[in-house]
Amino acid sequence: MKLAISLQDKLGVSQKVLTAIASHGWNVIAMEVETGLIYLDIEGQQTSLTDVTSALSQLPEFITCHQIDVMPSALKEQHLQALLARISEPILDIDKHGVVITANQAAVKLFGSKNRSTAILGSQINSLINLTSKDIQGQSRRSISITVKQMNFIADITSVYSEQDYQGAVIMLRETRALGRQISALQNTKPLDDGIAAIISQSAQMQQVKEQAMRFAALDLPVLLRGETGTGKELLARAIHQSSARNQQPFLAINCATLPEHLLESELFGYQAGAFTGASKAGKPGLLELAEGGTIFLDEIAEMSVYLQAKLLRFLENYQFRRVGGTQELNANVRIISATHQDLESNIEQQAFREDLYYRLNVLSIQIPPLRQRLDDLALLIPHFLKLAAQQVDLIQPSLSDDAYQQLASYQWPGNIRQLQNSLFRIVALAKSSVITQADIIQVLNEFSHTMQGNNAKRGETEHAGSDYRNCQNWQEAQDLFEHTLLSQLYPQFHSTRALAKRLGVSHNKIAMKLRQHKLS
Repeated sequence: MKLAISLQDKLGVSQKVLTAIASHGWNVIAMEVETGLIYLDIEGQQTSLTDVTSALSQLPEFITCHQIDVMPSALKEQHLQALLARISEPILDIDKHGVVITANQAAVKLFGSKNRSTAILGSQINSLINLTSKDIQGQSRRSISITVKQMNFIADITSVYSEQDYQGAVIMLRETRALGRQISALQNTKPLDDGIAAIISQSAQMQQVKEQAMRFAALDLPVLLRGETGTGKELLARAIHQSSARNQQPFLAINCATLPEHLLESELFGYQAGAFTGASKAGKPGLLELAEGGTIFLDEIAEMSVYLQAKLLRFLENYQFRRVGGTQELNANVRIISATHQDLESNIEQQAFREDLYYRLNVLSIQIPPLRQRLDDLALLIPHFLKLAAQQVDLIQPSLSDDAYQQLASYQWPGNIRQLQNSLFRIVALAKSSVITQADIIQVLNEFSHTMQGNNAKRGETEHAGSDYRNCQNWQEAQDLFEHTLLSQLYPQFHSTRALAKRLGVSHNKIAMKLRQHKLS
């Protein structure tokens, strides 16, 4: 029988209650004390509430007594277990000796079995997870990459201290693949629920592209997407993933042209703790781990260094890899979709791109036509982008006059879909009425043309000026002129910034920075 006894809070009252209970020969199994309350679990079926109340009423501090179903500590434990059961990640609570004292249902499912739900309680943590005492008893909070039953996890460890004394730790295991899905959701805030069918087009050229993409989506093989800048290569890659059997798993994209070699390597393959200066003490999983079961999109693949091309080739041979600074061979179940706007065959001839990697990536290939070759799609794309632009600036969607539409249809669109979208957003933002006129279109398109002509004129003036430094005011100005002259003359002759960097014997990062500085890219 479990009882809650209310008493006046006075010194020694607990001892008086126990004395009164013992005088009647009743055995106390458990006792819990709070201010003004004592909870007792008394053994035996013969003891009645009336008898206990009668015995305790002789105490001057006694107020009331009633029966309860569960002791407070057990009730708290039930609530805690209910809370832990709602958490999908496995959670383990260990004492200072490394013994598991609490585990939620997800942990039991991972380490135990249906018939032995409490099998992991009382187990040493290092018999379940490859963690050392140093890993667990280090700083108060940290994360470590581990493998459990051939699945990759991030172990978030929170040590528990009483003053300065270590008392144990709470360990939460987050599956790497689940982290990949979260990153994928952040990268793609507007998922293509209908996959390839959601791509806006009506031209025969794009219909052929979509039919190819639909067939390729069913084939779990590498795909190479080719097309000019702004044609929608990443959009098509996402659509292929969404239409494939991998659509419930992550789609992670990375642009190979935006990161220096060592950062791109660690982003793709991950790294072990202490692999290089500034590396996280816990290590970091790469995209190959995070995208487990899903798709990785390698944009601007032609910009990848020859060293990383070799490493990617090795991965594609057996889908095994090692983290940077690591020795363990890891497996990755991912599909690779790559894209480029460059002539890879020419790059191969110039030994800037590996021929063997080209064949690995080019198992299936799709050529995306530029917008100027599929002007029929403008009839769908223009209203779509006008609607998006109006929503973004919180305006009523404007209409387009016939001559304005003809102006758009007669333009060559060197920047393709991306330029069309940006131009229409600018036109809507600047529109002075609810009808967009031909003059509005010409104004925005001329601004773009003047920008391009200005860049070309600057390049021409620099080439004409050559190495004439007589008008330079100081050393820095002369150096800037030299850099601008050198880059403006050499950059058009090379297929990529990496190739130019190799020619000049400097880093790709430096070339990219200088091209931006001199407004040549």
